[in-house]
Amino acid sequence: MIVGDSIAGFDVTVNEYLAGLPPDRAAQLKRVRAAIRRALPKGYQEAVAGTVIAYQVPLAVYPDTYNGHPLWLAALAAPKTTLTLHLMPVYASSVLLDRLKAGFAKAGEPLRMGKGCINFKTADDLALDAITEIVAGMPVKKWVEIARSTKPRPKA
Repeated sequence: MIVGDSIAGFDVTVNEYLAGLPPDRAAQLKRVRAAIRRALPKGYQEAVAGTVIAYQVPLAVYPDTYNGHPLWLAALAAPKTTLTLHLMPVYASSVLLDRLKAGFAKAGEPLRMGKGCINFKTADDLALDAITEIVAGMPVKKWVEIARSTKPRPKA
């Protein structure tokens, strides 16, 4: 299930990635990771992709991506000053974005969302119920169909 990828010229596993973080930051990512993994539908891979832990559709299932890389459902990262969760379906669906916003409101947490990610300091800053509901509701086949429907068509 865990697939290595390259960071700074060497292969690392998800566990090695987490071990390379300060313990407090690793602990927060581990909490979110555990929630995502519990909700993740069958067929996705967990992998280190560059500087993130990605939950992705294998290229063997969907090779025709816009960039030749696996299609991400979600990704976790630990940039310098914050932690981030990239939850791709909310960028493809206003319904899912509204569901995420409602989940954060219900949890009493502000949604700190940039152009491409949700920023957080601790797992307690997240509406994990809403996040895992979105993850669980996105089987591979459905996510691939959405990706195909939003993919730009070549110009004639």
